[in-house]
Parts: sequence; C-alpha cells; structure tokens
Amino acid sequence: MKRCFSILFLSACLVFGIAACGNAGSAASGTSGTSGTSVSQGSVDTSSDDTKTTGDSEEHKEGDKVLVVYFSATGTTRDVAEKIASITNGDLYEIKPAVEYTADDLNWHDSASRSTKEQNDKSFRPEIGSDPVSLDGYGTVYIGYPIWWGEEPRIMDTFVESYNFDGITMIPFCTSASSGVGRSDRNLADNAGSGNWLDGQRFAGGASEADISSWIGGIQ
Repeated sequence: MKRCFSILFLSACLVFGIAACGNAGSAASGTSGTSGTSVSQGSVDTSSDDTKTTGDSEEHKEGDKVLVVYFSATGTTRDVAEKIASITNGDLYEIKPAVEYTADDLNWHDSASRSTKEQNDKSFRPEIGSDPVSLDGYGTVYIGYPIWWGEEPRIMDTFVESYNFDGITMIPFCTSASSGVGRSDRNLADNAGSGNWLDGQRFAGGASEADISSWIGGIQ
C-alpha cells in the first residue's frame, strides 16, 4: 500500500515539473516579444535617416545662390558687376588690392609702371587687401575683371588660387575698350584647378543692362 502511495506521489511530482517547464517556455517567448520591440525602434532610426536626406536637399537648394566677384581699377568692371548682381539677385564681392593702383601704376605706355611689370611676370601674385569671402551656399560665381595687356590682371590669379571652387559653376566676364577675352578665362580656370568654368564674355564700358541680361539668359 505504501509502495502504491509512493508511486502516486512521484507521478504527481513529475506532472508538476512538466507544467513548470511549460511556463518557463512561455516566459522565454515573452522575452522574444521584447526583442521584437527593438525592430520597431529600428524603424524609427530609418525615419531619422529620411529626415537627414531632406536636410541634404535643403542644403543643395542653398547652393543655388549667386555670387558676383570682381576686380575693378577704374570702375568700368564694377558697373557691369553691379548690373549682373541686380539681374541675378546675386551678392557682390570686390577684390581689393592691398595697395591700390594709382593712375601712374596703370599707365600701359610706361614699361616701368607697376601694372606693366606685373603683367610681364606671369608668376607675380599681388596681395589682396579685402577680407576673404565664404563660398558656402553658392552654386554660381560670376567673376569679372578688366583686360590688361590682353590678359587677366595678376591679382585675379591670386584670387582663384586662394579658393576651392569644387561644385561651383564659374562664369568669367571682362571689360575692355577693344581687346577680347583672349586666354584670360582659360588662364583663370587653369590656375584655379577646381570648379566648372564656362567661356568668358567681354563687355565694353557702359554695357547696357539689356545686353547683359541677354547674355545671362543665353548661358547654358
């Protein structure tokens, strides 16, 4: 009789143990459900990446701004630059030499004048006196200068060698009484070594806003 009772007692313990194991398995399944929550959090992280992409697009839009850079010793190039800025709603930046050019400096009839000496030395780089300009946000830069001795003034080479124009469309323009663009636009592109440089455009002094607007409208 005692032996039968012992057998019944052991059987009951065995059943209880199996039930306990089943509950433990359910608890383990609950832990797996908690792990599934982290996958949902991963979805939140993905939407954050989407927001970042949108921010990148906004930065690209900011890169559509226009900057008009110019050097003007007598005011002729300044006049064209201001008209370009007005037409394009662009910002103006003047390249000012650390030492201003006097009338004697600009005398091209004098072989000993400052400008003649500079133009005869392709390696010469006059110092710029104006504060540096930030190119952040600009996608297009018009860059203007007078033609000196058939080329760009050497201070323009100083400028283009001082900046990185990667991702920016560079559009040269120049002013002269009779000389054309010549190789000045190519010289600037070569010396810059960065940027997408288009062909330059020459304007005579007193160029009309209508002519300048027509040129801008035809730029591809």
